[in-house]
Amino acid sequence: MNRPNPNISAQRPTIRQLDEAAINRIAAGEVIERPASAVKELVENALDAGARRIEIAQADGGKTLIRVSDDGCGIAPDDLALALARHATSKIDGSDLLDIHSFGFRGEALPSLGAVGRLSVAARAEGFDAAEIAVTGGRMGAVKPAARGRGTTVTLRDLFYATPARLKFLRSERAEAQAISDTVKRLAMSAPQVGFVLRDVSGGGEGRVTFRADAEPGDLFDALEGRLRRILGAEFADNAIRIDATREGLRLSGFAALPTYSRGAAVAQYLFVNGRPVRDRMLIGALRAGYQDVLARDRHPAAALFIDCEPRLVDVNVHPAKAEVRFREPGVARGLVVSALRHALAEAGHRASSTVAGATLGAMRPEPAGARVYQMDRPSPQARGAAYQAQAPGFAEMAGDWSARIEDAAPATDNTPATALPLGAARAQVHENYIIAQTDTGMVIVDQHAAHERLVYERLKGQAAERGIAAQALLIPEVVELSEADCALLGEHAGDLATLGLGIEPFGPGAIVVRETPAILGEVNAEALLRDIIDELHDGGASGLLGARIDAVLSRMSCHGSVRSGRRMSGDEMNALLREMERTPLSGQCNHGRPTYVELQLTDIERLFGRT
Repeated sequence: MNRPNPNISAQRPTIRQLDEAAINRIAAGEVIERPASAVKELVENALDAGARRIEIAQADGGKTLIRVSDDGCGIAPDDLALALARHATSKIDGSDLLDIHSFGFRGEALPSLGAVGRLSVAARAEGFDAAEIAVTGGRMGAVKPAARGRGTTVTLRDLFYATPARLKFLRSERAEAQAISDTVKRLAMSAPQVGFVLRDVSGGGEGRVTFRADAEPGDLFDALEGRLRRILGAEFADNAIRIDATREGLRLSGFAALPTYSRGAAVAQYLFVNGRPVRDRMLIGALRAGYQDVLARDRHPAAALFIDCEPRLVDVNVHPAKAEVRFREPGVARGLVVSALRHALAEAGHRASSTVAGATLGAMRPEPAGARVYQMDRPSPQARGAAYQAQAPGFAEMAGDWSARIEDAAPATDNTPATALPLGAARAQVHENYIIAQTDTGMVIVDQHAAHERLVYERLKGQAAERGIAAQALLIPEVVELSEADCALLGEHAGDLATLGLGIEPFGPGAIVVRETPAILGEVNAEALLRDIIDELHDGGASGLLGARIDAVLSRMSCHGSVRSGRRMSGDEMNALLREMERTPLSGQCNHGRPTYVELQLTDIERLFGRT
């Protein structure tokens, strides 16, 4: 900052045309950030070629070797040299950059890789002989005969050897290998019908397989569920709900985890647009907004969501690495994600993550102390009855029943036993806070305060939605000075804000007058509230801040209006609470995202006591 003329020399600068090698190295700097970027480009090429099986090999985190082989359509010998030329592609004709149906379309990946590494491409197309071409540091060799089946093999050695300064900015080999693995897994999620194999060949030879995902059979959701189960694990698949919704030409599909299966960081959020993995701020914000009412601030949802639409409705040419997209109607895309998630979570009802029960059993399970010395089989109902009769009078009638501190409640409707209902029949209350219920397959432990808090909260929200948010008029309207752009932005959303009890009007150029605020919020700093809403509108195109503040007040009201810990409940009260939980959406977690109940299967309990 203190140097005179920091950007130009003393003499008049001369404009010159850069040579082709420099141009390709500059392009490589935009497209190829690290080895994982090269893998992404090459695997996407394989998918565009219609491959059904893709094998990726890497050595030393991709620094010394990256090899991608596929069984796609291949490349004819006469096209090999052209394939390595900049802005040469078979995927578009250049007439319409908004009608893009493929991953790649710029024709920059292969020449960029050839400019910064040692690249060779061997390919065979149907009806042609196999051929190979090599590029080293931007210098292209001749096309030579090769031996391989139909498809293409691209081998990249010594990445960034031509630009050694870039090597200093790479991370450790383990970190780069992990980035490659993450990239392959994201692409594998978008193509469950394609088989993927990732090998680490750092030691030479065949190496070791670090990731394998065979092609999944079945329709869209079955194949996707199988692929997600393979990549994200069985726990995610078992605790995820199916998402399928459409709006104004956009379709959202995929799986989203239950709120009680939340994560401590945003590491399990996978978003795709027309099959392309993206990290888009607007979509990430929409995902967060969909879980806004059921997660604590320090928890993050897990989901794999796919938006599909006509290519003209989304611009994928707004980021060098195509990691971000721009929708023609971003509000429609955001609204689709938020509404679909909230609707699916509400339909899940009282369901809670099975991992909660797993954690409970893990905490209860004692440390192993040698081999088990006996094996106990579970007695039959008849054997239990005989045992009760032999022990004491009066126990025989309990042979088909249970031992409990309270009497059985009246049967549910349609003469269905209460134990056959999802949350079972209340049997006891312990520590004046936890309800013990029995089901046909196990038992349920309910946190009475957390459960009732959620029920009251949902009731208050329903009443607020039905009657609207009451607004209180300010005795002296407050004038807030803002930029003209911010005033115009608030003006566009004035109608939505009015439904939440915030009444605003333009007040000349560069000012907004606040005439009403939501009554439920009490005294409000109008200027701070408006500026926070503007920040959200700039960041995500929509603001849920005001609604979130109102929901926070309703949440606090529900906390004070719910059954307190320490209160003794009768059997009828406990069963009534269980039945209302079964009817109420989102009752599986409290207002702060914690589980309201834990379900333990009888088989797990018996395993805990060594009965199996």
